[in-house]
Amino acid sequence: MPEAAGFFFPDQLHLAASLTLIVASFFTSALAAAVGLGGGVALIAIMATLMPATALVPVHGVVQLGSNAGRALVQLKHVDWLIALWFAIGAAFGAAIGGSIAVELPPTVLKAGIGLFVLWVVWGKAPRFGKAPKRVMAAAGFVSTFLSMFFGAAGPIGAAVLSTLGLTRHEFVANQAVTALIMHVFKIIAFGALGFAFAPWFGLIVLMIISGFLGTLAGSRLLGRMNEKSFKTGFKWVMTLLALNLLWQAARGWLG
Repeated sequence: MPEAAGFFFPDQLHLAASLTLIVASFFTSALAAAVGLGGGVALIAIMATLMPATALVPVHGVVQLGSNAGRALVQLKHVDWLIALWFAIGAAFGAAIGGSIAVELPPTVLKAGIGLFVLWVVWGKAPRFGKAPKRVMAAAGFVSTFLSMFFGAAGPIGAAVLSTLGLTRHEFVANQAVTALIMHVFKIIAFGALGFAFAPWFGLIVLMIISGFLGTLAGSRLLGRMNEKSFKTGFKWVMTLLALNLLWQAARGWLG
């Protein structure tokens, strides 16, 4: 039994932190399935308060790969594969270039960067592109995957472009899931090539993916049934508090 616990709960984290991450994976996946995005940003903000900075982005990438794979599977009939292809072309280049830089970031810079990125996502204005052709997803794939190598969750960038393609709500959720899945696949390949050791985190990742898939099933049932205005207001303030906490941790690191 202790050996099993050691496999699923890494030595680098307290048991309570591991259990918190498993529960957070459920709720953030439900969030993403219900409204199309926001789950990855919420999860990276929570993980950044509990995990070592060196493992944060790679582990988040694998967990999100599982979460988005489950969401894409549930919504598979709504996926536009031409959108996915264009996005993948850009994502391959974004991961290759971003990966060579991301490993150099110190923990305080990473936490400050994620905190500021979260504040921008929840309070900033999404860029407007007018009516965009599907091939513009290649640029979205490059930019979002490049930034994801640093900040873990850059899905809102791809979502801003997807929103210009005239998709229905179910199509938007499905294609957001597939493009995010592609982004994380390339990111994991890049971190693996750079020598990150995923093995110590494997058990926790498995539990977070399982809880995330259960969250995806729960969130998919809520798709289209919630009061979005009230939800988005609450989401903004919760994410703001998480972001400010990350900035506080970064400031303490610089001052201490």
